[in-house]
Amino acid sequence: MTSHALTDTRVLTGRSLRHILRSPDTIITTAVTPIALMLLFVFVLGGAINTGTDTSYVNYLLPGILLITIASGVAYTAYRLFLDLQGGIFERFQSMPISRSSILWAHVLTSLAANLVSVAIVIGVAVLLGFRSGASPLAWLLVIGILVLFTLALTWLAVIAGLAAKTVDGASAFSYPLIFLPFISSAFVPTASMPGPVAWFAEHQPVTSIVNTIRALFEGTPVGGEIWVALAWLVGILAVAYVAAGAMYRRRIR
Repeated sequence: MTSHALTDTRVLTGRSLRHILRSPDTIITTAVTPIALMLLFVFVLGGAINTGTDTSYVNYLLPGILLITIASGVAYTAYRLFLDLQGGIFERFQSMPISRSSILWAHVLTSLAANLVSVAIVIGVAVLLGFRSGASPLAWLLVIGILVLFTLALTWLAVIAGLAAKTVDGASAFSYPLIFLPFISSAFVPTASMPGPVAWFAEHQPVTSIVNTIRALFEGTPVGGEIWVALAWLVGILAVAYVAAGAMYRRRIR
């Protein structure tokens, strides 16, 4: 982005962030469901689940809970983008000397900021439940980087949903499969405990490699090749979603 586009993005991001600050219930709502799931699994179901490791169950499930937090949060990006389109804000912006790309980037950066706050809240609750990490500062930076990439990839998918939606419900409904996907992965139970076809799908879908990488980083154990598989998935999804969202946006405002 040029300096002009960066300035426009900064101003429009400030506008979007002010909307979030006026309705902090958005962040609270995003964090409530993952926290409720964490409480359910730790205190109700966790005792009956054998993970095959000495890791406490709250440590085992936290990576998946963090991904669910982000998947829940990006639905609001599609929702806010849809409302802007329906409210005629985009048409007004087009009549002004504003970089077109900055409008989408403002929504994306707002999503990133809001989701990182939600993730921090969930980690704080996990600590209260007994989560402890042997991760080094570098490992924590890698975890944050992976979560940022995951948020950006899902947010650009949310942009596509917001641009394509015909109704408010349709704008946010796209996130339901994303929220469900961690349940068919190594997030809550080892994939080896699943029936054959389900285990095959769980092993080869992107969430499993991302969860395994974050879990290893938290535990301070070697990540092996999982991190490269996770990064390949994240960068690939991000690139495809970014290009598709840009093309759809250009058609929409034409």
